[in-house]
Amino acid sequence: MTSPWRATVLTLFPEMFPGPLGVSLAGKALASGVWQLEARDIRDSATDRHRSVDDTPAGGGPGMVLRADVLAAAIDAAEFAPDRPKERPRLLMSPRGRPLTQSRVRQLAVGPGPLIVCGRFEGVDQRVIEARQLEEMSVGDYVLSGGEIAAMALIDACVRLLPGVMGKAESASEESFSDSLLEYPQYTRPQTFEGRPIPDTLTSGDHAKVAAWRRAEAEALTQARRPDLWGAYENAAKNATKE
Repeated sequence: MTSPWRATVLTLFPEMFPGPLGVSLAGKALASGVWQLEARDIRDSATDRHRSVDDTPAGGGPGMVLRADVLAAAIDAAEFAPDRPKERPRLLMSPRGRPLTQSRVRQLAVGPGPLIVCGRFEGVDQRVIEARQLEEMSVGDYVLSGGEIAAMALIDACVRLLPGVMGKAESASEESFSDSLLEYPQYTRPQTFEGRPIPDTLTSGDHAKVAAWRRAEAEALTQARRPDLWGAYENAAKNATKE
């Protein structure tokens, strides 16, 4: 029997989990065993009576830095337990990491599930990042108080792609970033809202016209709001034409 997708989170605040992951689609899937969540306290790997996990930055400066020896011990304790999947991604939520993309989310969703380190303070000792081969991952160009909220965002993005979590498979295939485009606008009843009607094409019953309208709207939105994605989309289209 295949083991369920499992996210292991190393954090100084395990009480923050499952948090939002315990409700809606992710929560229902968690309760039914589609996926598993393990929040482990990094302080459990501290060796002194004060359960210290941080120290002052080498070279001086403000704040504190998460110690390499404590975090390495926490990672090892999580990775080498008998029931843990081997060879899974090890992620460090960090504002200096590579941006999380839908493509990377899909890769993570088809694997055994990641181990996620939630940073705090001024950061994490670089030596443990290198020694434990942590992949630094960012959810945006801004700084949070810690990696927990970022980890929740990553886990939620993965869980909704697991088999049986979403109602319709096509829902995921038409979302933003599925093919380097933002999603087209959505409408529902009432037919007219404050003088704004639903576009005629969407109520025409002509599926081909609806598909063409949605593609055109997605392209227009992407070009206007995300020129970086638009460039990738155009390049992919050109390469497909050459093939």
